[in-house]
Amino acid sequence: MTSGIKVNVEIKVLEPADIRVWDNYVYNHPGSNLYHLSGWHEVIHKAYGHRPYCLAAVKGQSQAGEENAQNEIPVAGILPLIHLNHFIFGNRLVSMPYFDLGGVLADDGETETTLLDAAVALGRRLKVNHIELRHPQPVSWLKSKETLESDSGRAASAGDWFAQVQSHKVRMILDLPGSADVLLKSFKAKLRSQILKPTKEGLKAKIGGTELLDEFYRVFSINMRDLGSPVHSMRLIEEVMNRFGSHAKIVVVHQENRPLACSLVVGFKDTLENPWASALAKYSRLSPNMLLYWTMLEYACDNGYGRFDFGRSSPGEGTYKFKEQWGAQAHPLYWYYLGNGGSSPGLEASERSQFDQAVRIWQRLPVAMTRIIGPIIRKHISL
Repeated sequence: MTSGIKVNVEIKVLEPADIRVWDNYVYNHPGSNLYHLSGWHEVIHKAYGHRPYCLAAVKGQSQAGEENAQNEIPVAGILPLIHLNHFIFGNRLVSMPYFDLGGVLADDGETETTLLDAAVALGRRLKVNHIELRHPQPVSWLKSKETLESDSGRAASAGDWFAQVQSHKVRMILDLPGSADVLLKSFKAKLRSQILKPTKEGLKAKIGGTELLDEFYRVFSINMRDLGSPVHSMRLIEEVMNRFGSHAKIVVVHQENRPLACSLVVGFKDTLENPWASALAKYSRLSPNMLLYWTMLEYACDNGYGRFDFGRSSPGEGTYKFKEQWGAQAHPLYWYYLGNGGSSPGLEASERSQFDQAVRIWQRLPVAMTRIIGPIIRKHISL
C-alpha cells in the first residue's frame, strides 16, 4: 500500500527483508518505546496469526541524500499496526495490542500526519470498526484537527472518522540510581522490612530464561483464572523469550520447589519493562510479590537501566498504591480510538453486567480448562 505524499515522503508497508532499517530507526529515535520494535510483529504473528502492517514514511530522493546512495531506506517515521478481526470481538487495527504502548513515531508533525492518514486509509480498505493507538503523549495530528464541542471528547478526524481519547490509565515509572544498594537505602524502613520478610520466610528468587517458562506459566495461568481473565497462550510468552534473547528474563519466586510468583521483563534502551507479573493469592501472607518486585528492581540497577516501568494502573486502585510505595511516578497514557461511527469502544451498562457475570463464571472453571480455552479467547482481546 502506498498513500499520499506530504513533506516529500511516501508511506510504504515494509517487508521482512527491510525490517532492519525499521529497528535502526526505532533505536535512534528519542521518543521510541519497546513496543515499536519489529520483534513484536513477529511474536504476535507466530503466536496468534494476526497480520502485522509495518507502515513506514520513506523520504523522497531529494531528502534522502547519501542514505539512498548507500542503498539504505531513508525512514522518516513508522507506525506498527496489528490487524485483529473476529466476528464477535470486532475488526480493528491496534498499535500495539496486549501492551501499554505503541503508536506513531515520526521526525516531525507533518510526517506523523501522513502516517496517520495512511492508517485511516488502510482501515477503510480493511473495513475496520476502529483503529487503536497507544501513546505516552498526546498526538499532534489529532490536536491539529478541528475540535468538536461535545461531552464525548471526540475530535474531528479524516473524512467521516472521529477520534476519542481515553487517559484514565497511567504508567508507573521509577527512576533508578546507579546501584541496588543505593535504591534499597532510599526506601522507608517499613518498605525495607516488607522486602526482607519473604526471605525470612524461606522464599528465594530466580532469574533466567526459557528454563523457567513452565513455572512462570503455572503461576500466570492460575492468577489469571482467579482474576476472571482469559490467559495468554504459553506460545506467546515463549516467542517473546526467543525473539528478544538476552534482553528478556523470567523471574520466579519459590518456596522450596513451589513457584509462588512470577514476572517477565524486557529491556529497551535505559528502561526495563515489566509487561506481566503474577502471584498466587493463597500465599499472600508470605509476601512473594515484594521479593518479586525487589528482584526485578535489583536486576535493573545491576544491569545499568535508568528506569523501571511497573506497567499501567488506574490511579487510586490497589495496584497503583502498591507501585507508588516503591517511589514510582504516574505518567499519563493516551489511548486513541479512531472510528467511522459514533459508538464508544467502552462497555455499555448492559454489557458491563454481562461482562461481570462472565468473570464470575470464569473464576469457577478448572485451571486446566482455562489454559485450553483462555488463549483462544485472549488472542482477540487487545487489552
